[in-house]
Amino acid sequence: MTTNSLSAHVTSPEETGALAGRLAQQLTSGDVLLLTGDVGAGKTHFARHLIQSILSVPEDVPSPTFTLVQEYDTKRGPLWHCDLYRLTSTGEVEELGLVDAFEAAICLVEWPDRLGSLAPAEALEIRLDPGSGEHDRQLTATWTGNTWTDRVTSWLS
Repeated sequence: MTTNSLSAHVTSPEETGALAGRLAQQLTSGDVLLLTGDVGAGKTHFARHLIQSILSVPEDVPSPTFTLVQEYDTKRGPLWHCDLYRLTSTGEVEELGLVDAFEAAICLVEWPDRLGSLAPAEALEIRLDPGSGEHDRQLTATWTGNTWTDRVTSWLS
């Protein structure tokens, strides 16, 4: 299968949040977003804005660093926000029920390298890297196959 990639440069936290909100409007149950980047790159900021833009009832969106998973009811269906940073094995991923959630919910996964072989082949990887300015970020979306092509092209155009 062909690997596809598109990038966008953002210059502020507000611009990053707006981009996340635009992507949220295209998501449905079974969509998996793998959020990658170094500590402080903006993964949780991106996820928070994405989630808040589609919540059925407004609520605080905390980082799931210690709870591992936060679940939300959204206008687009159930959503799981996961932070796998503290996990050490794929067995722990399975114990969370995340593999089942990949099929039944929208899943946002921070630190997806912890998924190992459990990472869904049809997932959209979103990598955030620092740019030259304090708030600059280079966002790169990568996917395999055609599942995401139209949505990512529309999102990042």
